Amino acid sequence: MAPKLDPSEVKIVNLRCVGGEVGATSSLAPKIGPLGLSPKKVGDDIAKATADWKGLKITVQLKIQNRVATISVVPSAASLIIKALKEPPRDRKKVKNVKHSGNITLEEVISIAKIMRPRSMAKKLEGTVKEVLGTCQSVGCTVDGKPPHDVIDEVNDGEADIPDE
Repeated sequence: MAPKLDPSEVKIVNLRCVGGEVGATSSLAPKIGPLGLSPKKVGDDIAKATADWKGLKITVQLKIQNRVATISVVPSAASLIIKALKEPPRDRKKVKNVKHSGNITLEEVISIAKIMRPRSMAKKLEGTVKEVLGTCQSVGCTVDGKPPHDVIDEVNDGEADIPDE
């Protein structure tokens, strides 16, 4: 039999879920059931916490202590970029393989890079901006009307003005 859980111990569970929707409790149950939490209640709490990320896949971190789950949203660069594009929420069952062909400004890219900074592997903010621009390229949007790779070249050449921190 498994050892008894210490209720004051802090457990951290990371989940990928769709914002604003109650995920399948069958996928939550094996992760949080042994910790003494109700999957249905936690699923409803996640749906409330991710309401402003409606329709986007988002990473959620559950901090569980004393059989109480605290939910915090950990957005990825791609979901921050898609949110910056201000697209209307799509119905995931009907609309598949959507192309995000919008346009965002370099200032928005820099603000996204500042949010992503703690989780980035880059030494400077400039490197994090280039990571976000690479994500822009894979999402399929443009930056200031130009392809993201051209903006990366401008950052490398020092033409684009990026603050130190």
